[in-house]
Amino acid sequence: MTDELELLRDWNADAAPLTEPARAQARHRLLNTITRTERHPDAAPSRRRTLRLATAAVVTMAVTGTAVLIAADGADEGDRTDRAGTNAPRMRNVGAVTVLNGAAARASKHEKPVAPRDDQFIYWKRIIKETERKTGAVKTYVDVNWDSVDGSKRSLTMELGRVIWEKPMRKNEGVWPPREWSQLKKLPTDPEKLIPGIIGVGTSDKSIDDFTAWDWYDAYFMLGELLKWPVLPEGLRPAAYEALALVPGVKATPGMKDSAGRTGVGISYPKRASEKGKYLIFDPESYEFLGFRDERTSRSGKKTYIQLSHVADWAIVDRLKQRP
Repeated sequence: MTDELELLRDWNADAAPLTEPARAQARHRLLNTITRTERHPDAAPSRRRTLRLATAAVVTMAVTGTAVLIAADGADEGDRTDRAGTNAPRMRNVGAVTVLNGAAARASKHEKPVAPRDDQFIYWKRIIKETERKTGAVKTYVDVNWDSVDGSKRSLTMELGRVIWEKPMRKNEGVWPPREWSQLKKLPTDPEKLIPGIIGVGTSDKSIDDFTAWDWYDAYFMLGELLKWPVLPEGLRPAAYEALALVPGVKATPGMKDSAGRTGVGISYPKRASEKGKYLIFDPESYEFLGFRDERTSRSGKKTYIQLSHVADWAIVDRLKQRP
């Protein structure tokens, strides 16, 4: 596995050398990404696989030292030393915190506890509205998915209308978020414990007071991926919202449209260039979660698209391709 690291190091040999802890962290992320993407070497690039490759891009920036930071548009009251121990102002947007904590309270009140059996599937339907930036052409996709509850069976997923069969998990193999319901149930529902629990997919035990800027970015990214799962064990979704509210730099942007045409408040993380144009969208009054806004680039790199998506339906079913 050292060959991949050699290639990345040679890609920008003039960059300042990394510290040993940073190099170890980059290696961990890279190897984790390689393990995940090897599951589907011949499959079309699904949303899940694209997100795994996005993690690899983050690793590349870490190894080469060419990461670009983008400051938030507005700071909150007073500058503070951030958790990484630098003197940079800590951006804690009150609007974003209010929305996320409101979403947590609403989720706690309205969530319906479920307990799927290991032999069942989680069915969910997602609507994706995609707009090409240059031409304004709009396409709408209805993607349906059946995910094995315990990961022991084949899962059927769709991405922009493409059907993708996902093989059962092999021993000592995992993805994020965990497919197995039993693994999801092990995640803490205390926000301050959930954040360290998901860094490095459960390999970190550090306090959030000791988090670096990279740790906070990982936390935001991993929490966002967790929230894309259509159904979670009781208490986990509210905890994820509250955990996002703890991330320094989250920002609220009003006037965002979701894929159903509803206007909401977008929550983003503008401190990272890779998160530009990506939002979680909430109702501005009830704080109900509405959906996601994302951006993607075509394989050729010549076209860019704005994606709006939301989960339209989900259910626990007994068989693959069974609908509620």
